Amino acid sequence: MQVCHSDNTMACYLITGDDESLMLSAIGDLVKKLVGDGDRTLMVDDFDGEAYELRAVVDSAQTPPFLTDKRVVVARGIGRFVADDVAPLVAYLSDPLPSTDLVLVAGGGRVPKSLTDALKAAAATTIATAPPSRGRERSGWFDEQIRAMGLKLDAQAVQLLTTWLGEDAGRLQGILETLHSTYGAGATLRRDEVAPFLGDAGGVPPWDLTDAIDRGDTTVSLQLLQRMMRAGERHPLQVMSILHSHYSKLLALDGVNARDETAAAAAMGIKPGFPARKALDQYRKLGGGAVTRSIGLLAQADLDLRGAKEWPEDLVMEVLVARLSKLGGATGRR
Repeated sequence: MQVCHSDNTMACYLITGDDESLMLSAIGDLVKKLVGDGDRTLMVDDFDGEAYELRAVVDSAQTPPFLTDKRVVVARGIGRFVADDVAPLVAYLSDPLPSTDLVLVAGGGRVPKSLTDALKAAAATTIATAPPSRGRERSGWFDEQIRAMGLKLDAQAVQLLTTWLGEDAGRLQGILETLHSTYGAGATLRRDEVAPFLGDAGGVPPWDLTDAIDRGDTTVSLQLLQRMMRAGERHPLQVMSILHSHYSKLLALDGVNARDETAAAAAMGIKPGFPARKALDQYRKLGGGAVTRSIGLLAQADLDLRGAKEWPEDLVMEVLVARLSKLGGATGRR
């Protein structure tokens, strides 16, 4: 790991992420590593909650250790502080105490640029707890967590785990701990041995839903819709926003005669790359008429959600997604 200052042994860490359980696990693992065989009660100062100020964190970091060789200072939720608040910490990072290891936890909010720059200048180590969003990278991240727990899962079991949990990666640690306590380390677990421990299906990322709709897979589309609104706790209007953004990009291609991803990206106002190429392929599959009809279905569903029809919100969304999916499937068979 990189140290915070080239002339001393002090180390500085920034832990980032949105999932509380993953962040708590990262904090626990790091503090355990920093403390080692030392006395945690003497070595660790842990600042948490809305009451503490960063001046208190700096005072602790500047205090020499007592009866130990170093101190470990943890400050959680620093994303709540603004630029003026972090000034004492920025000043400290320019000349840190060699005997203090400093652990900063971003939590909610955005870390001020002055602190980000100071951490970069101090060669702080960033520990990102958020799982990757890309499918292949995400599967690799799951593999790493499984190996770290001392477990072995076959390919089908890993695929089930990643698909079932979806966006709820914070549940992974608990499931792996249960599997470890049940089966122990060493044995290779199969899909049927893992499935009983998964509980309810987790939320899914937006592109899983739009991809299923684009494929015309109505059954999967409706299943993913329910996972987004229940496990993912997305309000129907949030799902509407996701769908509206998806089809608005396709509508931007209507009439522009984009021949490649660069032209498509320019029309949609995004950077060239896979998303632009994917949208262009889908527009070509649907055609301008079907894209226009999709926008009409979205507009009607928006009115229905706001009271035009006396339907439950779930029903409005299910009918919308089914119609969009059928439309995509029909154009795909033309």
